[in-house]
Amino acid sequence: MSVWKLTVRHGPQVVRSEFDDLDEAIAELRRRAEEVRAEGDLEPVSSLRDFAPEQRIHARLEISGKGLLRPPTAGIDVHGDGSMVAFEGGISREPIEAEGEDGVFDAVRACLEETSRR
Repeated sequence: MSVWKLTVRHGPQVVRSEFDDLDEAIAELRRRAEEVRAEGDLEPVSSLRDFAPEQRIHARLEISGKGLLRPPTAGIDVHGDGSMVAFEGGISREPIEAEGEDGVFDAVRACLEETSRR
């Protein structure tokens, strides 16, 4: 039985993968995020208001662990300009402070390790 689940929401597609090891899950998170970023920036959108690429979410990648009530959950949002923001929590997400590209992945790992110990 796997311990970690990676869910990638990219456009209309939702892909789930399972991993026994957090290192494997983080490596796949990084690989999938880089694939999304390699697609290039999103175009601005005008609807009821204007949305610049940095305001749009290109993909949401989330790792969750096992747990009955509140499983450890964290991930990253890849914005339309290629920037990435780390977050913790499933339904109610809170941003995680991270510096640099590698920092978002390190922040996700640290959050998951900490919350899985509780």
